[in-house]
Amino acid sequence: MSVERMLTYSEAIREALEQEMERDKNVIVLGLGVDDPKGILGTTLGLLEKYGPQRIFDTPLAEDGMTGIAIGAALAGLRPVHIHIRMDFLLLAMNQIVNMAAKMCHMYAGALRVPLVIRSIIGKSWGQGAQHSQSIYPMLMNIPGLKIIAPSTPHDAKGCLIEGIRDNNPVIIVEHRMLYYQRGYVPEEPYTVPAGKARVFSQGNDITLIGISQMAIECLRAQQYLKEVGINAEVIDPLSLSPLDIETINASVMKTGNLIIVDNAWITCGAGAEIIAQLIEDGRKNINIQRMGFAFVPCPTSPPLENEFYPDARKIAITALKMLNPKKKNWEPKTNLPIEEIEFKGPF
Repeated sequence: MSVERMLTYSEAIREALEQEMERDKNVIVLGLGVDDPKGILGTTLGLLEKYGPQRIFDTPLAEDGMTGIAIGAALAGLRPVHIHIRMDFLLLAMNQIVNMAAKMCHMYAGALRVPLVIRSIIGKSWGQGAQHSQSIYPMLMNIPGLKIIAPSTPHDAKGCLIEGIRDNNPVIIVEHRMLYYQRGYVPEEPYTVPAGKARVFSQGNDITLIGISQMAIECLRAQQYLKEVGINAEVIDPLSLSPLDIETINASVMKTGNLIIVDNAWITCGAGAEIIAQLIEDGRKNINIQRMGFAFVPCPTSPPLENEFYPDARKIAITALKMLNPKKKNWEPKTNLPIEEIEFKGPF
C-alpha cells in the first residue's frame, strides 16, 4: 500500500466519495451546498460534473424531510451520504435519525437495513454564535443503533468515510471545520478504517491526553509545550465514539495514572464523562482526572470571548502541569509552534 502522498483532510474526503461512487453506482451524495462552487470546503468538488445531478444534488432547507428521503433511499437499496454543513441542524432531523434510522434494523429483526452516512460539520470559525457552534454528538452517543466517528487526520477521514459507506447501518461522521486544511499521508487506493479502535498518536509515561476530533491536534500541540517542563504526555484520539475503544484508553491510564480528556462539546453528560465512567467501572479508581471542553454557556459571537469558550493547546498544557505539579501556578508555554491555529476560510 502506497502512503507517500500528502493530501488535505478535505481532499481525502473528496477522494473517498469519488472512489466509492465509482465503485458502487448505488452511492449517492446529497446535502445543502454540495453543488456550490466551493464544494463543502472542497469535499464535493467536481463530483456533480462527473456523476450528474441524479447522484449528487443540492437540498432545500428542510433537514427533517431530506433526512427522511435519505433514509427511504437507503431502505430502497441506495447508499446515501447526507451532508449537513452544521451539526446544529441535525436537531431538526432527530426523529428521523433516532426513531427511524437507528431503530429500523432492530424493529424488523434485521430484515431492513439503513446504509446511511451522515456527514456533519462542527467547530469554531469567525464568531458564528450560539446556534451555529454546537457539537451534539454526545446526545447521539446515547442512541443504540448509531455509529459515531470523529476522525482527526486526513488518513482516517478517508478510511472512516469509506468504511461508513460500506456499512449496512447508519454512521454519523463528525468533521471539525478547522481540520479541513490539515495535511497528512493518504494512500491512493481505497481502504477502510474500522470503527471501535482508538489511535495512540504518541507514547508517554507521565499523563494521558485524550482529544476528541480537532482537540486531538490541540493535545499534540500541548504535548510539545509540556516537553519544556520535562513532562512526557501520551496522546490518544478515540476516533470512534460509539463504539468506544475503552481498552486502549484503559491501558494508557494504567501506565500514566493521570488523565485529561478534551472534548469538542460541553462536558456535562459528554464523551469525557462516558470515558471516565467506563474507566471507573473497570476498576481504575486511583487516577487523577480532569475534563476540559466548552464553557457551560452558549457560544458567544465575539471572537475574544469565543477564544475563552474553547479549549486550546496552551490551556491543555497549563492544566496538565497543574495536575502533575500544583506548585507551578504561573507557568506559560514558551515554545513557538509553527502552526498555532489553521485559518478558517468560510463560508460555512
